[in-house]
Amino acid sequence: MSKSLLEQLPGIVAAGKRQAAQILEQLEGRNRVSLQTRELVIPSKDRGGFNFWGNDGADATETPSRLIYGDNLLAMAALLAGDEDTPSLRGKIDLIYIDPPFDSKADYRTKITLPGTTIDQKPTVLEQFAYSDTWADGTASYLAMIMPRLVLMRELLSDSGSIYVHLDWHVGHYVKLLLDEVFGKQNLRNEIVWAYHGPGSPGMRQYNRKHDTVFWYSKSDSWIFNDDQIREAHSEKTKGNFKTGLAGSGFIADDYALAEGKIPEDWWIMAIAGRYPVDGKKRVGYATEKPWPLIERIIRGSSSEGAIVADFFGGSGVFAAVAESLGRRWVTTDLGKPSTMVMRKRLIDIDAKPFLYQAIGDYQVEQARSTLGRSFRVGDLAKVVLDLFGALPLPPEENVNGSLGRLPGTRTLVYADSPSRLTTISTLKRAQGYREVKMGGFDKVVVLGWNFSAGIGQDINDLNDPNLEVLVIPPDLLDRLKKKGAERLASDVRFSSLQYLQAEVAARTTDGERESLAVNLQNYVLLSPDAINLDQANRAKLQEVMNTEPLALIEYWAVDPDYDGEVFRSVWQDYRGNTDNDGDELRVVTTAVLDLPRIDGPRTVCVRAVDVFGFESEVVISGVEVQP
Repeated sequence: MSKSLLEQLPGIVAAGKRQAAQILEQLEGRNRVSLQTRELVIPSKDRGGFNFWGNDGADATETPSRLIYGDNLLAMAALLAGDEDTPSLRGKIDLIYIDPPFDSKADYRTKITLPGTTIDQKPTVLEQFAYSDTWADGTASYLAMIMPRLVLMRELLSDSGSIYVHLDWHVGHYVKLLLDEVFGKQNLRNEIVWAYHGPGSPGMRQYNRKHDTVFWYSKSDSWIFNDDQIREAHSEKTKGNFKTGLAGSGFIADDYALAEGKIPEDWWIMAIAGRYPVDGKKRVGYATEKPWPLIERIIRGSSSEGAIVADFFGGSGVFAAVAESLGRRWVTTDLGKPSTMVMRKRLIDIDAKPFLYQAIGDYQVEQARSTLGRSFRVGDLAKVVLDLFGALPLPPEENVNGSLGRLPGTRTLVYADSPSRLTTISTLKRAQGYREVKMGGFDKVVVLGWNFSAGIGQDINDLNDPNLEVLVIPPDLLDRLKKKGAERLASDVRFSSLQYLQAEVAARTTDGERESLAVNLQNYVLLSPDAINLDQANRAKLQEVMNTEPLALIEYWAVDPDYDGEVFRSVWQDYRGNTDNDGDELRVVTTAVLDLPRIDGPRTVCVRAVDVFGFESEVVISGVEVQP
């Protein structure tokens, strides 16, 4: 007889605490999780005079705000560990707000509108955690997911910090039990009811469900509460009652008390997202977006200007946008690439201060440790990948860490790169060398990679080697292995070709102390449509756009006119939906004209693009001279 959910709760709590404890134990070790900076986003209006790491990284509050792509469990582990540039944020965050998926079994598909068509994309297995809040064991799985994350959030909070957890009727009462366990029942400050209006469902035979619940816990018995920031004016009726004295109370409010206003009750009536217009700043039309005023009250009430605040289920980015507008430094994360793109565009739209776009370093290794156990070995994973590709391992004396195989009946060598490294041009040259020397030489080599340097497409083009093929290992492979096993996956796994961007510097001219730089997008080749989670009809629609207007697939692109080969500093951006550069919401502009301070000597220009599915590519153009 299976256990009820209440009977499972003690085990869920214990397992979550163990998982969090293991992560905390490894913060100082070799296996600690790290963050990789992919971009320093400098909105065009704020490009001057920015010190990248603040006071040499000495003070966490001086570092830029951060938008992080990846599993929030790993992101929090990295924030707790810190690195050589930024110290640990343990005990440094004054406010955490989370709006996790509600275990509603909803299916948040992504609709991508392209010129002449709309594509309906299902979330990948990796992104289903963020978009299709469905777990194998239902609510028990949901609680097992949230428990270790709550423990790590408590570690990140300052002693006077608070956490607000936004839920609804599906799991709110169960999650409250976990919050009591992690933060203590005595630290429940409020159970806030956010009530909203909207059309009901006829024939329901029950009252319409029109509220969410927000649980506010403090970390200790001393917490930040800025009542002067959230007071409301009294109604005229209330003022009259106070001035005449409430019946039987003997209390008459003075003019100061009436002018100061009242602290709001713990039930809030605020507009749902659909009740105010989409404008790209206060609302972007995201499926689960919460109202700006609701988030503003929480941030004003439980943090002060200059504080660090965080949202680990970033979604539409409304929390980060409100925090930015109120002068807070923020950290936000999401596992969905569409979500991180929405957030990045939204923050640029509100002219945010420069912020970092980061990702989990060695993401697949961390995922493997999380899902397959900390004893997992990279070589074991290479053998699985080769087997799924249909390759037989080379003899031990010819093999390199178990990473080499051959396709039966052919002279094709297969090299499975490590998930702990970026696949770069050095990797490709190493594979070419293996092709020449292993087992008397092979005719062709196929490189299977997990993580690629942003400019790998250009590197492949420059090598001009028809007997070198580079394919992408599915990013959700580890999750699928855990759920199905290698044997059942063999026929379902597709290894895809890489995306590739072409761009050029059209002109560089000078005028006194200024110079103008013009950059053109030329072409974009999407990675194999087979690797994208589409049905046959939507795949055909995508293929048509790829053939007729490939640049329409670019969602966002940016230019760094002085690329140092390490940190991409984006000083010019355009994206679909931005009508400041042109009136076309479905296409980016294909020419960027940058007005820059004049410098002597050549420039190294880097162009980065992200397509509508979230895949990134890069072109580096070196030695750009001033043209006469």
